[in-house]
Amino acid sequence: MTHDEQEPGPRQFIGRRGGDTVTLVDGSVIAGVPKAKQAAEEAGRELRFDFLDDEAVLELLHRRHADEEEMFNAGFKHGVPLALVGFGAVVYWGGVARYWETAASRNAYLAVAAAVVVTQIFFFVRSAMRHWGDPVRQNLRARAAKYREIAHIARRGGAEIPAHYPHYGPYPFAATFRPEVDDREPSRSKGADDHGNS
Repeated sequence: MTHDEQEPGPRQFIGRRGGDTVTLVDGSVIAGVPKAKQAAEEAGRELRFDFLDDEAVLELLHRRHADEEEMFNAGFKHGVPLALVGFGAVVYWGGVARYWETAASRNAYLAVAAAVVVTQIFFFVRSAMRHWGDPVRQNLRARAAKYREIAHIARRGGAEIPAHYPHYGPYPFAATFRPEVDDREPSRSKGADDHGNS
């Protein structure tokens, strides 16, 4: 996992890829707002996670940051070559290949260019499905998104929580909770495992 120059402290996490270090808000602060506490308890039953357990939440946020880093790196690794190859193929076609005298040469270029671009698209899609489609990662994202929602309920209820905490946006996709999936990385929390069981 790539971290910023300074390593987070014992109650800190990186709010988003390349972002600032953020200090965890105590679960007691969130629980101090009745609506937020109720939302946390309901979400805990639904997503099998204790959203008021500071140690479990901190680990969740560390794992979510690592997931975001890995998704970005995978997208960069396959997306940049795809963009460069696609752009290069189009430019070369427009500036050179389409002026070749024989149709056979032009068709051969198009076939080779299409094969290379399709291969790049295949690797990009395969990488995306491996990261975005992983059900364990989806459970992680679902819990992280729900925690953000709970924190915002507490903030609107008067709790002293920084704006935008935990400083990353909601996942618009690939954050569906799958209750049939067992997590591969158990929580280190003493009070709850990654399913929220005591």
